[in-house]
Amino acid sequence: MRLKTMIMKYTSSKLTLAIMAVFCAVSFANAQEIIKDSVKTKPVVKNTPNRQKVDGVIATVGDYIILDSDVDKSFLELSSQGQSVKDITRCQMLGKLLEDKLFAHQAVQDSIIVKDEEVKEKMNDQIAYMVEQLGAMDKVVAYFKKGSEEELKSELFDIIKTIKLGQEMQKKIIDGVEVTPEETRTFFKAIPESELPTFGAEMEVAQIVIAPKISEEEKQRVITRLKEIKAEVLAGASFKTRAVIYSDDRGSASSGGFYKINRKTQFVKEFKDVAFSLGEGEISEPFETEYGYHIIMVEKIKGQEVELRHILMMPKVSEQALKDAKEKITTIKRKIENGEISFAEAARTMSDEKETRANGGTLINPKTQDTHFDLTKMDPTLYSEVSNLKDNAITQPILDDDPRSGKKYKIITVTNRINEHTADYAKDYIKIKDLALKEKQIKAIGKWTDEKIKETYIKVNGEYRDCVFVNNWIKK
Repeated sequence: MRLKTMIMKYTSSKLTLAIMAVFCAVSFANAQEIIKDSVKTKPVVKNTPNRQKVDGVIATVGDYIILDSDVDKSFLELSSQGQSVKDITRCQMLGKLLEDKLFAHQAVQDSIIVKDEEVKEKMNDQIAYMVEQLGAMDKVVAYFKKGSEEELKSELFDIIKTIKLGQEMQKKIIDGVEVTPEETRTFFKAIPESELPTFGAEMEVAQIVIAPKISEEEKQRVITRLKEIKAEVLAGASFKTRAVIYSDDRGSASSGGFYKINRKTQFVKEFKDVAFSLGEGEISEPFETEYGYHIIMVEKIKGQEVELRHILMMPKVSEQALKDAKEKITTIKRKIENGEISFAEAARTMSDEKETRANGGTLINPKTQDTHFDLTKMDPTLYSEVSNLKDNAITQPILDDDPRSGKKYKIITVTNRINEHTADYAKDYIKIKDLALKEKQIKAIGKWTDEKIKETYIKVNGEYRDCVFVNNWIKK
C-alpha cells in the first residue's frame, strides 16, 4: 500500500489550497508544488458536538497564534472556490494551519528574509484581482467582513508574508535533496506490481522555428535607449519605475523588473553570466539574449542568491521581415514533404530555436523535463496545434507571438505516439525518478517537522486537544 499512500499525499490538494489561500486566492507558483506534496494523509479525527463558538486563540506555535475564526476563513475560501468541504474536518484544517505556522516560525528563527516590498506587490496584485472580480474596493471589504480597506490590507499583508516565509522554509529544507539512479531503482522495485501507476497517452513533438530578421538600425535604437535609461538611473532616476514603464518582460514589469535568482535558476546563460558578474548597486551595459536586449541592476547579493531588477527591450519586427520568415519556413516545409530533407535534419541546420535545434527540433516538456507530453496535461495551445495531426504530417506555418521572445513562425510535427500504459522502469525512468524524489522530499520535510515540533513552543487549546493529528502537536 506504500504507493497508494504516497499518491494520496500528492493528490490531497483541496485542503492545501484552502490553507494556502487562507482568506483569499493568494497564488504563488513554482515552490507551491512541494507544499502541495507535503500534505499528510487524512488523520483520524474525533468529531466534536455542535456548540456555540466564541472566537479566541485555539493554538499557538512559537510567536504565531491561530484563532477559531482562522479555521472558518479557510472553509469559507475553499467553498468560495466551488470546492466541497464536507469531507474536511476542523481538526484537519487546524492541522495544516499548525504546519504553516511552524514553517513560518522557523523561517524567522533561521533569519530567512521576505522583503516587505515583495509582499506589498503581491498584496496589491491580489487586491486588484479581487476588485476586478467584485467590481469595487468597498465590495471587497464587505465580502471579507472588514471594517475598512486598511484593515483588509493589514490582514492580507500578514497572511501573504506568513505563507511566503513558509515557502522559503520548505525550499530550504529540500534544497539539495536528490535521488540517485540506485535509489530510483529501489523505489520502483518496492512498488507491488498490482499498484504500479498507469501513465496516460502521450506524444513527442518537434518543431522548426524561423525568427524574422531584425535590422541593425533597429538593434542600435534599442541599445541606445537602454544606455539612456542607465544614464537616467545613475543620475538619480528610479530603475524600478522605468522597468514598469519600458520593460517588455511583462512577467516582471509590474514588480519593477524584480527577480531573485541563483546559479540553478532557469534563466538563459547570458543573463546569469551578467547578473553574477555585477556588484551591489551596479548596472550592466546593454547585452543581448534570445529575448532581446537587457540591462540589469543588482540590488543585493545574499550568499548564492542575487536580487536584481532588469529591463528588457525587444527590437521591433518589420512587416517585410515577417513576410520573409513565413516564405522561408514554407520552403522548408515543402522540402521536407518532398523528401529532400528530414524534419530532424532541417531543424538541426535551419531552425532559429537553439534549445531544440541540437535534438532535431524535439520539444522538452517544461513540467517534467522529458520529451513526453501527457495529452490530458498538455498546454492547450500546443494541443490544438497537434491533436489532429496524422503521422508524419506537418502543420501549416504558425505565427507565434510570444510576449517574451516576440513574433516568429514555426512548423510542428508529431514524432512519436505513446499509448496509455503501466509504468515501465526503462521507458518511464524520468517520471519514476520524479516520484522517488518527491517521496524523499516529503520524508525530509516530515523528519524536519517532527524535530521542530519537539523544539518549539506549541499549545493547542480547548476541545481541539481532542483532535487526533498525524503530527504530535499535542506533545503527549
